Amino acid sequence: MTLPRYFASLLLLIFATMPSGPFGLIATAAAETAKDMLAAQVRTQGVVCDDARRATRDTKRSKPDHEVWVLTCKNATYRVSRYPDMAAKIDRLR
Repeated sequence: MTLPRYFASLLLLIFATMPSGPFGLIATAAAETAKDMLAAQVRTQGVVCDDARRATRDTKRSKPDHEVWVLTCKNATYRVSRYPDMAAKIDRLR
């Protein structure tokens, strides 16, 4: 009988001491925008993207399992084609 009480107390103590509650990490991950995510991917592939300003999805070129985005950075504009589990194809537009 004391084991369930001990377990419940332990869970309550763990969740009460979390700085932003049990769902804090989920809210932080949801705050990442498409432009930030695309800029990070472009940079990891060796392309310079200073100050990502916006990202818009190209609906005409996008297909299921193939997203195409136009990423506007301070220094250039890129078309980013993404397939799942593969490196992105990056074309410089201007």
